[in-house]
Amino acid sequence: MLPAQQGYDRAITVFSPDGRLYQVEYAIETVRRGTIAVGVKCKEGIVIAVEEKSKKLQISNIAQKIFQIDDHVGVAAAGYIPDARSQVDNARFFSQSNKMIYDEPVEVETIAKHLADQCQQYTQYAGVRPYGVALILGGVVNSKPELFLTDPSGTFISYEAIAIGSGSDDVTDFLEKTYKVDLTLDEASVLAVAGIHLSSDEKDEHSHIRMAHIKKENGLYELVTDEKVANYSNTAKEKYPQDKN
Repeated sequence: MLPAQQGYDRAITVFSPDGRLYQVEYAIETVRRGTIAVGVKCKEGIVIAVEEKSKKLQISNIAQKIFQIDDHVGVAAAGYIPDARSQVDNARFFSQSNKMIYDEPVEVETIAKHLADQCQQYTQYAGVRPYGVALILGGVVNSKPELFLTDPSGTFISYEAIAIGSGSDDVTDFLEKTYKVDLTLDEASVLAVAGIHLSSDEKDEHSHIRMAHIKKENGLYELVTDEKVANYSNTAKEKYPQDKN
């Protein structure tokens, strides 16, 4: 950092002379250092998948980076996961409150905007720090799949497919080249796993991958079994052999 810029990273509310909020940029860098998370929208619903690196003695039957918000909404996170849990709890409360008030499932976009608004507030008030996590929110409302990304700056954007975390630039390039709007749920799942293999050091394993589906036919969130993830992994290696390199 140049001498003229020193000190501008110590206060969240102060812009540097070149128009940057360093604390927000540091939070976004935290996301980039997290393990990969992928979201894919298809004609049959939503696929969200994450890489979770467990330690040898860790009991890993509970997902740490993938969460259920409501019956019809799921979240994948990359970055500082305790911040993700805080935002997930917030989203769950917001979703249930919406259900009680309006007697209908909350739109995924509404949840994304609510969380993004909170992130944005944490970029302009002293005494707080930005959230160090980005979220992929996917769900099905009225038989319409929706996929959104939120980040520490308070941005929320809709995507057909997106990756966040370490190696996300390469995975996003891969998704841009291979994604098709008429993918089935199984094909989208294979694509998501292939993206994780592209970023991960463990290209021949599947135990580090967690996945959830929100199906258009019933609009319900469900975790994918390890057996299905293994099948998707094997198919991905055959269909996208370049990901082995």
